[in-house]
Amino acid sequence: MDIKPMVLVIEDENAICNFITAILNSNGYRVAKSNTGKTGLSMAASYNPDVILLDLGLPDMDGVDVLKNIREWSRIPVVVVSARGHEREKVEVLDYGADDYIVKPFGTSELLARIRTALRHSPQSMGGESNGTEKITIGDLEIDFGKRLVLLEGNMVHLTPVEYKILALLSKNPGKVLTHDYIIKEIWGAYADDSHTLRVNMANIRRKIESNPGFPKYILTEMGVGYRMAEEINENRTGV
Repeated sequence: MDIKPMVLVIEDENAICNFITAILNSNGYRVAKSNTGKTGLSMAASYNPDVILLDLGLPDMDGVDVLKNIREWSRIPVVVVSARGHEREKVEVLDYGADDYIVKPFGTSELLARIRTALRHSPQSMGGESNGTEKITIGDLEIDFGKRLVLLEGNMVHLTPVEYKILALLSKNPGKVLTHDYIIKEIWGAYADDSHTLRVNMANIRRKIESNPGFPKYILTEMGVGYRMAEEINENRTGV
């Protein structure tokens, strides 16, 4: 018998919590609920949920502190659900280890899509520290990590070592927003701070893998925040 994924909802607004719970229950998820940060932390430790939906405006402690605490001991995917929609807040929580960010108000389809993406990043689904993936295919793009090869429509794409590292980093986290700061530190080291170099490399990568670099379908831009590798290709995209 299949075990339904469990979602822990840490949200103090009853109307929103009930709305989320109804959506999740009707789509095959188990739900645990907490209206405070401290109780949410306790439930996260005892229930070991598959995904956590975390509000930032909690009555007893800031949701950012809840996130920091969770990341000290767990890799459980955390999707922040908040009315705080400024780029600064988004970047902050993503840098602290959130897997995604949804701004209130949000639609049912968006919520479910973000949860599905988060589930694919969960330790349970990835088998611990690594999912052992040697190859990934997204649309006509294929990345072979074992051989360090990139193919587009079966043809080899020639990337510089840095370009390959950036593409590999994004493709190993499909659907997940990686902030500019995170990418820079992963590629160039902890003390690097060169967003211009990242933009130049990203432009070069897009020129090599995108049919229209001005309207990319593989590497999507999260304005002011970072980049996200598409999980599936939408040929009707009209912007970055």
